[in-house]
Amino acid sequence: MHDRILGQGLRVSAIGLGAMGMSQSYGPNPGDRDAMIEVLRGAVERGVTFFDTAEVYGPHVNEELVGEALAPLRDQVVIATKFGWRIEDGRPVGLDSRPEQIRRVADASLRRLRVDTIDLFYQHRVDPEVPIEEVAGAVGELVRAGKVRHFGLSEAAAATIRRAHGVHPVTAVQSEYSLWTRDPEPQVLPTCAELGIGFVPFSPLGKGFLTGTVTTTTEFTAGDIRATIPRFSTDNRTANQALVAHISGLAHAKDATPGQIALAWLLAQHPWIVPIPGTRRLERVEENTAATAVPLSADELADLDELAARIGVQGNRYNEHHMSLVGR
Repeated sequence: MHDRILGQGLRVSAIGLGAMGMSQSYGPNPGDRDAMIEVLRGAVERGVTFFDTAEVYGPHVNEELVGEALAPLRDQVVIATKFGWRIEDGRPVGLDSRPEQIRRVADASLRRLRVDTIDLFYQHRVDPEVPIEEVAGAVGELVRAGKVRHFGLSEAAAATIRRAHGVHPVTAVQSEYSLWTRDPEPQVLPTCAELGIGFVPFSPLGKGFLTGTVTTTTEFTAGDIRATIPRFSTDNRTANQALVAHISGLAHAKDATPGQIALAWLLAQHPWIVPIPGTRRLERVEENTAATAVPLSADELADLDELAARIGVQGNRYNEHHMSLVGR
């Protein structure tokens, strides 16, 4: 698999791996920790060098899992993690990006990840109580101390990105982006292009919907975050099937899977975009990474864009509370 360059010269595989689902959010968590370690190490064998986790995933246990799995392969991988939450009694209870909290989280994440330096340290959500300039300054201090290599933002607005970048260079912005979540296109992506910042789409497969494996009859298990998301209500899933049907038809014609078409579309948008699909299965890693070899013509890309714009998407991508935390 070929590499791509995010901001500040950070070289990573064209497809990364989001590890969150190995510890939370998609139903019962895997009971076999060794199996998840095998997936993470197997991903490296298949060319993935970019791995994404966060303090809040679990909380803490996802970083520990990623750290254990990748410790023997440290010189081959780039590990991104995130700060920005206040965690009490094992639960996130609110945002906290005060500089002293950022420093505490960095030290704890270094221990859990078993690394000397965090390759990419994102602010997970913009904290309205802490000026972004203070956040960027605190991460800049960590960079100078050798504890962090690169600074990132997640789900930040274009104006916030500019302000942060003016204090310390932003290497990557991570936000939800896919054929059915186009929010970054009007302002965030042009800002990244102008400032030389990479963009890392999470949920590039629409939390599974764009793979065609989630239908109107799918019943979500306890603990599956999709049961709380308006876009995944039965009525909205029915309304949104037209997009998946078109993707599936194109996939069949190209001897690919719907998920590969969705990832290939993202890769074609800009050369500095690096999706991080999550999975718990090695065969899905293989499928996702193979998307880098799926060519889409200009006409095919235009058809996908036209259809997505014409039919739209029904339902918000988060519930009301989580929608209030994005785009600041």
